[in-house]
Amino acid sequence: MQPHEQHKPDESNEPYELTLADAAEAVRTRRISPVELVDSVLERIEQVEPRLGAFTTVTADHAREAARKAEAEIAGGAPRGPLHGVPAGLKDLIDVAGMPTTASSRVRARHRAESDSTVAARLASAGAVFVGKTHTHEFAYGLTTPQTANAWARKRVAGGSSGGSAVAVAAGAATFALGTDTGGSIRVPAALNGVVGLKPTYGLVPRYGVTSLAWSLDHVGPLARTVEDAALVLAALVGHDPRDPASVAAPPMDHRLDHRPGAEADLTGLRVGVPGNYYFDRVDPQVEASVRRAIGRLEELGARLVEVEIPMARYIRPTQWGLMVPEASAYHERTLRAVPDLYGADVRVLLEAGELMTAGDYLRAQRARTLMQQDWKEMLETVDVIAAPTVPLTAVESGRPTVTWGDGSVESVSDAYVRLSAPANITGVPSLTLPVGRDAAGMPIGMQLMGRPFGEATVLRAGHAYERTVPALGLAPAA
Repeated sequence: MQPHEQHKPDESNEPYELTLADAAEAVRTRRISPVELVDSVLERIEQVEPRLGAFTTVTADHAREAARKAEAEIAGGAPRGPLHGVPAGLKDLIDVAGMPTTASSRVRARHRAESDSTVAARLASAGAVFVGKTHTHEFAYGLTTPQTANAWARKRVAGGSSGGSAVAVAAGAATFALGTDTGGSIRVPAALNGVVGLKPTYGLVPRYGVTSLAWSLDHVGPLARTVEDAALVLAALVGHDPRDPASVAAPPMDHRLDHRPGAEADLTGLRVGVPGNYYFDRVDPQVEASVRRAIGRLEELGARLVEVEIPMARYIRPTQWGLMVPEASAYHERTLRAVPDLYGADVRVLLEAGELMTAGDYLRAQRARTLMQQDWKEMLETVDVIAAPTVPLTAVESGRPTVTWGDGSVESVSDAYVRLSAPANITGVPSLTLPVGRDAAGMPIGMQLMGRPFGEATVLRAGHAYERTVPALGLAPAA
């Protein structure tokens, strides 16, 4: 199979169709201006937004002003790098001074940010142009983002909680976007909409100015069309910020990907862990088949497959919920008492349930996480990355509450979607999802690659090698 050249822009493409890397190159070489690029994306938003509902706010005037500024800077010989003049969406948990941060909730309907979040400030410093705020499942507390339609099929869920960000990227309504991930909220919608999503190592990307769901599980990361694009965004976000107590001074990392001829196709020496338990339990056969084919492709590129056993598998789900639910309830304690009727019913029930959990329950979950982190550390000493499905099934019909598996067991859709993504939040390891196929209904399928803490470079290298040797999924039709 010959490498698929995703990084050579087709001159017949509309600017909104360009990947971040292609857009950056076109802007750098003056084949397109930031104004043309941003105008194209804003026109695309006008075209698809009535059907998709990806945005809470579209900041067209702000974006056009920023694009004109970027164009003048580049013309004046002061380029800021690959994000300069590139249109971006921000999940509506991320503060930008003067803009609303509603968390897609009536509770925050009148809120406007007084200052920039760290990640927004860093993207602005890199020259990114914000085209709007994207919908989240209310306060990031859900896996479907009901306000937003899937980019591939309007009557299917977008996934959550960063559903608006994933749909905007998949539909060409943003060149890249930021999301947050507490139990899978970047990777789940990325997988369901056929884009790339990266949950970095816990503490690598500062969360100051980002509305929290559960502070010991929250991560901020990019959604983009390619692994290379995600790496470019990540490079602009990393770095210690003392205003986030969890922020770490990470070891130096090179997020650049090797584009020498043939280099991207060589994974010789890479050890890929293939789970023998948990990750392929109760998984749709089409999802399993696509992911196993993708794993086989990694082997064809030189990787060595090693079967691994996921430790403490029976404790993963209770540990995730045991941490997330009480932390979320503690964060919302005051507003839940002051304006309970402004919360959506599903979120209110979860917040009220969290108030019933005991300190003992929370401490047991903390202890289980510590043991799990130790066991995962030992497992990841035997392999370089772990490859597995991102979610066990593709996007379901909107409003569908449960899924019935082949063994007759019934699982809620939310539990199904969080089941395979939660371990990376509990342990804090980096996890990348990328599209590896579509099911019989045409819905995207995602594979996740997990690595050691601060092992983003290795995870990105493996994902990049895979996507450079298979046909690109392309933009969704925004049906």
